[in-house]
Amino acid sequence: MINLTGKNALITGGARGIGKTIAETLAQHGARVILCDIDESIGKGTIDEFSKKKYQSDFFQVDVSSFESVSDTVAKILDKYNVIDILVNNAGITRDQLLLKMTESEWDQVISVNLKGTFNFCKALYRHMMKNRGGKIINIASIIGLIGNAGQANYAASKAGVIGFTKSIARELGPRGVCVNAIAPGFIQTAMTDVLKDEVKEKMLAQIPLGTFGATADVANAVLFLSSELSSYITGHVLNVSGGMVM
Repeated sequence: MINLTGKNALITGGARGIGKTIAETLAQHGARVILCDIDESIGKGTIDEFSKKKYQSDFFQVDVSSFESVSDTVAKILDKYNVIDILVNNAGITRDQLLLKMTESEWDQVISVNLKGTFNFCKALYRHMMKNRGGKIINIASIIGLIGNAGQANYAASKAGVIGFTKSIARELGPRGVCVNAIAPGFIQTAMTDVLKDEVKEKMLAQIPLGTFGATADVANAVLFLSSELSSYITGHVLNVSGGMVM
């Protein structure tokens, strides 16, 4: 069994959805989970829930798109906990629109949160992990960053950027013992997919060889593996969690 006792894991966008499941999974295996999210009320609610389950957890409100906000928050976290062993860059948004109608703001918002947010946290913890000569960074990308999708040019660009960014810093940090990998989820069942019309769901399912949507736990289990010593010789890799949609 994977044992993360004594490890501190920072998860961005950790207050809800996939991020919350990732945090809970790591906590169940002994890690202290530090949730960073822009929504303070939801974040504190998640921490209250985790506390009742006896998980070691904490919450920090942060705007991942702001380098100043991230730098200040990371400094506070390190002052309180001294070390971050695992960083999961999960925070992300969509602003879907055909390029013909996409506004500059819709482009900038998605790039700022999804790509710049990943840069901001990796930059803020880069020197820290180098000095510790170890650590795990897991960046949540998407299969859309590999195959593209109509109406998601901004999202696809941001996630493709995350993949290229991951491979680049894996080469930089490898000599210091830091493993940097990405996970590319496919269609994962969340509140967003629950409201889709049946015909849309059927069209999406037809593209998946396993014939079903993934669960947030499927992504969380992949994060758990990449956070553990079982993946100590894996870096610069993109792990598809897509039911075979991308092979």
